[in-house]
Amino acid sequence: MTLFNTMSRSTRTVRLTQLTLAAGILSASLIAEAQQQPRPARPPVKEGEVENQEITVEKNRRIELPPANRIFNKIPSVKPSTEQRKLTYEFQDRKLSVGDPRINLNALPVSATQPAQNPVYNNYVKVGAGNYGTFYGEGFMGIHNQPNYGVEGSLRHLSSSIGPVDGKNSAQSETKGRLTGKYLTEQFKLSGTLGYNRDQYYFYGRRLPEGVDRETIRQRLNTYNLNVGIENVDSDNLIDYSLKTGIYSLNDAYNASEFDWGTNFNGSVGITDNFVALVGADAYVTQRTDGPVDNRNVYRVKPAFKYTSPRFTAMIGLTAANETDKRQGINKTYGFPIGEIDFVPTGNIHFYVGHDGDVIRNTLRTFLGENRWLGPQALLSNTVKLSDIYGGTKGDLGGGFSYEGKVSYAQYRNFYVFNNTWPDTSRFFPLYDGGTAKVLTISAQLGYSQKDKFRSILKGDVFRYGLDRLEEAWHRPRIAGQWSNSYILNKKLFITSDLYFYEGIRAKNFVSGEAYTLKPIVDLNFKIDYFLGKQFSAFVSLNNVFGQNYQRYLYYRVQGLNFLGGISYSF
Repeated sequence: MTLFNTMSRSTRTVRLTQLTLAAGILSASLIAEAQQQPRPARPPVKEGEVENQEITVEKNRRIELPPANRIFNKIPSVKPSTEQRKLTYEFQDRKLSVGDPRINLNALPVSATQPAQNPVYNNYVKVGAGNYGTFYGEGFMGIHNQPNYGVEGSLRHLSSSIGPVDGKNSAQSETKGRLTGKYLTEQFKLSGTLGYNRDQYYFYGRRLPEGVDRETIRQRLNTYNLNVGIENVDSDNLIDYSLKTGIYSLNDAYNASEFDWGTNFNGSVGITDNFVALVGADAYVTQRTDGPVDNRNVYRVKPAFKYTSPRFTAMIGLTAANETDKRQGINKTYGFPIGEIDFVPTGNIHFYVGHDGDVIRNTLRTFLGENRWLGPQALLSNTVKLSDIYGGTKGDLGGGFSYEGKVSYAQYRNFYVFNNTWPDTSRFFPLYDGGTAKVLTISAQLGYSQKDKFRSILKGDVFRYGLDRLEEAWHRPRIAGQWSNSYILNKKLFITSDLYFYEGIRAKNFVSGEAYTLKPIVDLNFKIDYFLGKQFSAFVSLNNVFGQNYQRYLYYRVQGLNFLGGISYSF
């Protein structure tokens, strides 16, 4: 059973094993790794980002090919192991996620996984419906019984014909298709993914005149992606490597488009049983067309050395990054010293300190992922993390309890926020602090698990923004919290709940000059799966139980209490 999976509340459960070198330094949620024997690392939780947590019960429905057993940024075992040379990688660019909670506006589908049964059914079809004219459909098919390869495909649709205000003028829909494949040998693993996403919604954040043409407020995003990769799986190989490349193509209803090609390489060479040489390299070539054509590229290399022992781990290195922007006439190269020290005084209790810096890419696709109400021809500029000094403690307290506490003080150039545009306040644009913005983040997390029945994670983050040129950190919260739980009863009833809290979000109407403090957000959600037999199950989701039509972004009220129910058939 997979204990901790990260899933967007609007999408699927993600089970990718990852870790680039930078993600290893910044990771704040590897508590579950503090065990005697090494095991694959969880995907890193980015600083300040509140993510939905879900406990899923595996049915071997997904491709399960044995990954390389790597150790980069893992909590060291009490006993030395030759496997400590290995690394874990995932293709993913670094992003600025300080104070960026992402709240889904749609009803959440239930998990695609079920408790293991005999026989095991790898494929399924699910259908459901709910209030707000909501329809949900999902299908999955895969080939998993082959010894060295697997193929799977999925298709998912979720739509609401009416929204929180003005009926169909706030409707929304989301369609996703995905085809993945993996091929495994004794030496390496090949993987590939082909995907398509279509999102349609409306700019309803203002009073619309009678008889408005809905096409003038409709937005449609089409995203295509192709990712391929090769990585080492031989744990006895002295040289470890991962090479992945991915292409994303995005277009919208307002003639904006973006082509983004990223390639990521990570490698390691074991010098001794405790000493490893590391290298990471990234290349991102981006062309954005939204009016004028803009070519924006980022190249990055990251050499480092890491020493690991049962009680002490140290890493030191350098991040060198070059960014170019044809439209803004930018061609700059930066160097950031990086390092981390992790000390284990006893048991599985860790204390760590470190320093980091980087160029964080901001693209049209990443901005739309944070704020879908983005207006046309938004200025894109990368954020430079000049320095991030952090420290904290994490570990296993016994009795099923684990914890982590972290303090970070970071300085940014081009620190960005979102705010309503003018004169159309239903659209948003990014604002950048061209000086040096200082952000203090205090984070804490407490987890509890009871065998295979109950899991609970409580998180909290406090942010303090010291801005140089911006008036406020518009639409970034001061306090963010999340409490996620999962409970399994008699292998038939599976219940999950999520409680979110955000406070201190400020916004401004630049037309009237009036600033607002948005009401605190309290969002409670429940999901229930009941298994009716070997092949049938029923599900229901209750979202925004308190019925608050809160605003995450000014003038955009979300759906109140909404529900989704349906059935699933496995074959």
